[in-house]
Amino acid sequence: MSTFALKLIAIITMAIDHVTAVFIPNNTEVYLVGRLIGRLAFPIFAFLLVEGFFHTRNIKKYLTRLGIFALISELPFDLAFYNSKFARYGGNIKTDFPNMFKDPQLFDRVIRRFMDHQNIFFTLFIGLLAIWLMSMLEKKYSKNPIYINLINAVITIALSIAASLLRTDYRFMGVLLIVAFYLFRGSKPLLVISLLLLSGDIIQAFSTLAIIPIAFYNGKKGKSMKYFFYAFYPAHLFILYVILLII
Repeated sequence: MSTFALKLIAIITMAIDHVTAVFIPNNTEVYLVGRLIGRLAFPIFAFLLVEGFFHTRNIKKYLTRLGIFALISELPFDLAFYNSKFARYGGNIKTDFPNMFKDPQLFDRVIRRFMDHQNIFFTLFIGLLAIWLMSMLEKKYSKNPIYINLINAVITIALSIAASLLRTDYRFMGVLLIVAFYLFRGSKPLLVISLLLLSGDIIQAFSTLAIIPIAFYNGKKGKSMKYFFYAFYPAHLFILYVILLII
C-alpha cells in the first residue's frame, strides 16, 4: 500500500468522523460507528508524517507548509465545529459570528470559543518540530546515548506541554504518538503498544486498528497529489460550515 493509498484512507475516515461529529446526534448508534471509524485517521497521519520526515529533502519547507495550512485551516475548523449543536461552547455561531464585530462582549465570547481548540495541523507541526530537533541532537551527540535520551525526553515533554497549552487537536497525546512513531519506526508491535497506551478511552482504543493499513505500507509514494491532501482539510471543513448555515 502506497503513501497515496494511506492518505486516501486517512482523509476518508477523517471526513466520516467530522460529518458524524457535526451532524449526527451523539446519543445514536450511527454517531458511535462514525466516531469509531474516525479513530483510524490520526494514527495514519502521524505515521505518514514520520515517513515524510525521513523522505523529505527540506524539513524547513515541510514545517512551513504545515504551519501555513494550520493558519489557513483554523477559521474553517472553528466554524465547522463551534456551532449551536455543541452546547458546552455556548451561543450560536450562525448568529454570533456575523455580528461579532458589532458587539465587544459578543466578540470576546466568540474569540474565547475559537481559541478553545486548534486544528490538527498545529499538532502535526509541533510533532514534526519535536522529531526534527531530536534527530539533529541525536546526530550531534551520537556517542552519548544517555545524553540523547535525556534531551529527547526534555524535547518531548516541552513540546507536549506546548500542544496542551495551545489546545491543539489531540493535545499532548498527539505529540507523544508522533514521537513514539519516530522512535519505534519499523516495529509494528511497539506501534500498537504506543497506540493502546495513548488511547485514553475505549473509543480512542479503536485507533489501534490503524495498524492494519499501516502494516501493508510498501514504502512507495504512489500518485502525487500532495497539495490536494493539504487543501482537503480546510476545504471540507468550510463545506460542512456552509451546510450548517443552510440546514
